[in-house]
Amino acid sequence: MAKENFGKLVLGKWSTKTLVAVAIGAALFGVLMVFGSIPVFTNTQLTSAMIVPVVVGGLFGPLPAFVTLLIGNVLADTIGGWGYWFDWSIGNGVLGFFIGTLPLYGARIDEGVFKARHAITYALIAVVGNAVAFGLVTPLLTSLFYSADLEITFLQAFASGVSNTVVLIVVGIPVLVLLSKRFGKRKDLTEEA
Repeated sequence: MAKENFGKLVLGKWSTKTLVAVAIGAALFGVLMVFGSIPVFTNTQLTSAMIVPVVVGGLFGPLPAFVTLLIGNVLADTIGGWGYWFDWSIGNGVLGFFIGTLPLYGARIDEGVFKARHAITYALIAVVGNAVAFGLVTPLLTSLFYSADLEITFLQAFASGVSNTVVLIVVGIPVLVLLSKRFGKRKDLTEEA
């Protein structure tokens, strides 16, 4: 495993494979936001779409996960016919960025590295990422873009943050473990050849 500098880790791994993953991830995120969700509060859902940043972020890094969720949320707004809520699109992008920071603290899913300490750090980052994305970024942008009443935005942001965190931790950690095992086995096979 070669040491990468911080800037490269933040930018993520960009290639044709990354672009395809971002495009597929964004489309999947958009569809799952609309059709793979359970309402928990007004305009807020417990959604299976939160697995998308786990996979994209875990395999490609923070910036690809940011772009995936930003575009994916715009697609969800389009598919759902809800109008465009760029405050929430950017908030979801910020959350994707946080989730994609796995390589910054040593988790290398594509190399089969995801230990208990990585899982604990990931869980903490999922909580902090949701707090920043939906407790700070989204309400601030809602105020700037739409001059909306922040009371309902904060309630929606809280409900969204809690439901996202549940999915990211309860489903996300097992997904990361399975992905790292899969890539670890693949790595072992190539080293033996």
